[in-house]
Amino acid sequence: MTLYADLRVTRPSFELELDLTVEPGEVVALLGPNGAGKTTALRAIAGLLPITAGQIRLDDEVWDEPPRTFRSADRRPIGVVFQDYLLFDHMSALENVAFGPRARGVDKRTARAEAARWLDTVGLADHARSRPRALSGGQAQRVALVRALATSPDLLLLDEPLAALDAGTTLHVRAELGQHLSRYHGRTLLVTHDPLDAMVLADRLVIVEHGRVVQEGAPTDIARRPRTDYVAQLVGLNLYRGVADGTIVTLDTGGSLTIAAPTAGAVYVAFPPSAVSLYPEPPVGTPRNTWPMLVTGIEQHAHTVRIRLAPHNTPAPATLLADITTAAVADLHLAPGQLLHATLKATEVQTYPT
Repeated sequence: MTLYADLRVTRPSFELELDLTVEPGEVVALLGPNGAGKTTALRAIAGLLPITAGQIRLDDEVWDEPPRTFRSADRRPIGVVFQDYLLFDHMSALENVAFGPRARGVDKRTARAEAARWLDTVGLADHARSRPRALSGGQAQRVALVRALATSPDLLLLDEPLAALDAGTTLHVRAELGQHLSRYHGRTLLVTHDPLDAMVLADRLVIVEHGRVVQEGAPTDIARRPRTDYVAQLVGLNLYRGVADGTIVTLDTGGSLTIAAPTAGAVYVAFPPSAVSLYPEPPVGTPRNTWPMLVTGIEQHAHTVRIRLAPHNTPAPATLLADITTAAVADLHLAPGQLLHATLKATEVQTYPT
């Protein structure tokens, strides 16, 4: 059974228009900035927010289709893991997991036995009697996950499931979560603003901005060919639009850029910040892609330093990003407002149709 969601939600200051499908065994990540409409979409699918128009259905089973049909959350075969987990503080881990089956009419003994089995599958058998306040962040996340799975839901909804974890715990729990999702045969919708969570956990990404889908595809395709500035920033690429004529692309933001492979028409131009080299003086030989740029920002980025640059008195790519080593920062004596010369090899540039 496939989940189909044609979501139309209208509010005074916001409108969501989103078409979404999730296949059995598939993990789809809904990714976007704050305020893009991700949580609104999840709440609508969960039955916590009625849609204004459209339809939500699991194959032929309609959950929401105004004005005729609305199935409340407790009547939808879903499991939800909220950002803050929302475990019941007065219940043990075992009772938290057993709550779902008991709410669906399973007797106490059977529900507890099933809960114990689920806790064992995530390595928490020894914490069955522990209250949520005695659990670590990673342990609480696993309890919340198996509580959602204990009712054998057709659809699993994950709302920023790793956001409450500290950086030291996230890496381990993300890997664990990925293993559990790979064994789940239902449909999973992951809502996140973290590109790493989406890239690692999802089979398919749906990028949402301002209540609309702006890009959709496999994580590798999204990473290689971003189509908006937001997506380019997520995957760490410089991205521009322009018109190609042979090996020259005239950029919409001004200036031009030389590429290696001839092409024609409206294109996106993308390249990594690591492909940009910086010099205090114009480089010898004057490479074709050379621009005088002013340093507008300096920040640590993983194991390198990311430099943000703006054009200086000449047409050039706007907001150019360059990644250099800390040693290069020292050699260049970098400071905001400093004039540098940026170069880019044509062979490092990727182009694709708009």
